Amino acid sequence: MAPSERRVRERHEWSELPTLPTSVVGSYSVPEWLERLKNDFYQRRLSYQHLSEICEVAIKAALKDQELTGIDVVSDGELRRDNDIDYLLARIPGIEILNPAKTYYYDYYDTVIRAPLPSPEGIALGLAEDFAFTQTQTDRPVKFSFTGPFSLSRRIRNEAYGSSGDLVRALAEVLNAEAHRLAGAGATLLQMDEPFLAGYPEDVGLAMEAINIVTAGVPVTWGLHVCYGNRYARPSWEGHYDFLFPAVLDADVDQLVLEFARKGYDDLQLIRKYGWDRSLGLGVIDVKSEEIEGRQEVAGRIRRALDVVPSERLIVNPDCGLRHLPVDIARAKLRAMVEGTADVRRELSGAPEAEPTPPHHHDHQSHDPNPGDPTDAAG
Repeated sequence: MAPSERRVRERHEWSELPTLPTSVVGSYSVPEWLERLKNDFYQRRLSYQHLSEICEVAIKAALKDQELTGIDVVSDGELRRDNDIDYLLARIPGIEILNPAKTYYYDYYDTVIRAPLPSPEGIALGLAEDFAFTQTQTDRPVKFSFTGPFSLSRRIRNEAYGSSGDLVRALAEVLNAEAHRLAGAGATLLQMDEPFLAGYPEDVGLAMEAINIVTAGVPVTWGLHVCYGNRYARPSWEGHYDFLFPAVLDADVDQLVLEFARKGYDDLQLIRKYGWDRSLGLGVIDVKSEEIEGRQEVAGRIRRALDVVPSERLIVNPDCGLRHLPVDIARAKLRAMVEGTADVRRELSGAPEAEPTPPHHHDHQSHDPNPGDPTDAAG
């Protein structure tokens, strides 16, 4: 499907949503009890079937939270997954996990590939089944996200392919086959996350080539999320999105979902300079801080973006996933995001202003249960 055809379809699907639709990026706050039970699973105190049932309960709660805060496009919170990498790599035949035991569920596996991957048509990752369950639990549009091939390749020791690029392309073929299954299960909005790309800006061309392999022929609306890492609520890299442009213009995706709230909005000028003509997912919530944004702050950030991107092509979301935030903070941040968006919608429609809401308060402190490798990145 040509990019122009995909964009026509995207505009049709999103036309049913309000102006400035609100969305999450992917992950949602992980309850402490779920973290304990995931650790129990890796220490063989809990069966896989029992853990799956527990994850379904957590997903239902996450969806309800998103619905109650007023989010237009929801996600499963990625609550079945340990982190952004292992859930996928553990399901790909030929990826060898050197030590399947974990002390802490969120740690990364050490993996190696010693022979080329088998035919991607024979590799099912189970994501279509995950989506199908989520779709039965909500009547709102569902965004389903997964980590892209470039970032997956960064956690594999390559002993099978002549170059790292060949490994990335092979992983992209596997993800393309799974994306077809997701579309067959009814998915209409898929998002690829490339949290490692900011650490390897010289490889942006390869990453875009691989993204186009993943999206090829899959009749859905595609989002691409690029951030600076979110490992234990800390960025893994710093900088600006200069490295992403103009290469990203060649990516066959409909939406570009970027981090702004934490690092500022100067990079909006890149959108203006290079003429990004598709939708922009605007990060207006800093997921690396427990400080709760006010609705006026959110509204101001949206207004700034509207100077560059028309309202019909702007989507409002957090910078990244919410997994490292306490659940009450995550709820409050999403509520502020929805309220600030509603204020701007009223301005655009000429309706009167809403009554101001009192500021949110909290007394949580950040907690890092396992510092890990500071170069790690996760969505």
